[in-house]
Amino acid sequence: MNIAIYGGSFNPPHLGHREAVITALEELKPDRLLIMPDHQPPHKEMEEGSPTPEQRLELCRLTFGDLEGVEVSSLELDRRGKSYTYDTVCDLERAWPDARLTLIIGTDMLLCFEEWYHFEYLLEHCRIAALARDYEDDGKLRETAERLREEYGAEIVLLNHVPMPMSSTELREILHRRLGAESIREAAYAAIIRHRYYGAMPELSWLREQAYTMLDERRIAHVAGCEGEAIELARRWGEDPENAAEAGILHDITKRLSHEEQLNLCEKYAIICDSAERRTPKLLHAKTGAAVARDLFGVPDEIYEAIRWHTTGKPDMTLLEKVIYLADYIEPTRDFPGVEKLRELAYEDLDRALLLGLQMTIEEVRSHGEEPYIDTLTACEWYEERILERRDRHVDP
Repeated sequence: MNIAIYGGSFNPPHLGHREAVITALEELKPDRLLIMPDHQPPHKEMEEGSPTPEQRLELCRLTFGDLEGVEVSSLELDRRGKSYTYDTVCDLERAWPDARLTLIIGTDMLLCFEEWYHFEYLLEHCRIAALARDYEDDGKLRETAERLREEYGAEIVLLNHVPMPMSSTELREILHRRLGAESIREAAYAAIIRHRYYGAMPELSWLREQAYTMLDERRIAHVAGCEGEAIELARRWGEDPENAAEAGILHDITKRLSHEEQLNLCEKYAIICDSAERRTPKLLHAKTGAAVARDLFGVPDEIYEAIRWHTTGKPDMTLLEKVIYLADYIEPTRDFPGVEKLRELAYEDLDRALLLGLQMTIEEVRSHGEEPYIDTLTACEWYEERILERRDRHVDP
């Protein structure tokens, strides 16, 4: 049996790793190719904030699990401690004493192979399959391979691999800047965002793709308009435009669901609903949308709360909560009496605009013979008092 082993920290695993595995499958044609995430690399410390070993294992399964003949192994994770390839090879030799083992490594690892723990044993018992990390590596790779063959009788295969220009280190540095989605397999990227590994924040284009699939097609224009308006309001009033965009994209992700489906989500996420919310599906989608946004996309508290309160409002709202409430109200597709006045006021005095929006909502609800929701009433009262106090003090907005 021919067994190939591809080890590393995979922190995170990316498409460069995946392409290397595909190359190894095509050229080595192993019976099994084991992806072997390590518990603790012997040559470096894991960066603070990295996923746990078990979480990296799951990211590897999401990255490589669909490839035929590939198995993601927990062998080194189960062993704990520093992950020496020598120990792994010994374990595999005990499990498959007649197997031919091939270690798949990159150029940097081949260049320092003589520093590995019991490297001579590895060269004696394993074939080495090396692939370049960048185009400049080829000459160094061949020179080192030839020297190891001559000095140790090593069996070294140079894989015909066109490397992808990326590294896990670079990805860790850019994920928190809403970059990197194109370098990671979709399922693994979704998991990184869901758990916010590496302090990652979602690329907004990726987030739109995910959110729009959850919307009624007729609502996409509204959500796009809300996102754009939220960005402009955030810039005007000093909020983070990207956080505003994220909240705008996600604010209506459960709006299309039926009343029964909304209630099912309330049960799933242990959301407490009063009698008015149970009677009015429109009130529920803000709560369930915030819960789903946190569950699927790992939104931080400030974005969760902005989604949570975008329908009813509440007393003493944060700046982001105000921005999303008003962006939802005045985005370009909205057309109702008084909207132009509200749009102008939103860029002149945010609190007065918020109060006007709350008052308009109360008036609209009462015009249908219904009683406004309690949170909207208390929010309206709170901002009326705030604006009166501001006038008494002659404080500018």
